[in-house]
Amino acid sequence: MADEEVKMDGWNAITEAFEKLYPGQDNPNHYGTLVPWCLGGPDPLDGISIYDGGDYWHFVTYGLSELYEKESDNPEWSGYGMEFTMRLKKGCYEDEEGEIRCICGNLQKIAKITFENNELFLPWEYIYTGQKNGIDLRQTSALTGFITVPDSKIKSIETSNGRMEFVEFIGATDAELLKIQAKETTVKELYEKIGDVTDYNRKSVY
Repeated sequence: MADEEVKMDGWNAITEAFEKLYPGQDNPNHYGTLVPWCLGGPDPLDGISIYDGGDYWHFVTYGLSELYEKESDNPEWSGYGMEFTMRLKKGCYEDEEGEIRCICGNLQKIAKITFENNELFLPWEYIYTGQKNGIDLRQTSALTGFITVPDSKIKSIETSNGRMEFVEFIGATDAELLKIQAKETTVKELYEKIGDVTDYNRKSVY
């Protein structure tokens, strides 16, 4: 008897949303997970796709929402109700392939926190760990953490498994994150100053 066809409604909904944004890019660079999380693999996300936005790369994760069958009891939301995105400026690094893989690794690490601790990373939050090294591959950038915003390019979508939104991560400097932590500025105010695209060569605005 033939194997049952795997339903990929959630996965396809994400792909369709990005293909509308980037017409013709039906085969983007994709980093899949060899051993799924449910089978003991180290990476919680099933994959990450990278689309060419012209002067930046646009990353999107697959795995925080319900990609296949509906499993959760909440009909309104798909899985954790989100997927992560990030936009990296081109040309601000020497090793493009290495930097792309580094971002994929960072997104997997953040997703792992959600999977293990049920901690959601919602829009208008910040991630400050106190690290002084850059988030780039060589750890030389002034950007040491992130702020989160609703992705301005991709709105929330309805899938057969429920609703989900795209939460964009934007690199921020130590000084910027400390300003937010001290309540001397807000994530929204910082976002208005630095924009959507993460630029590893960017100087701190504070």
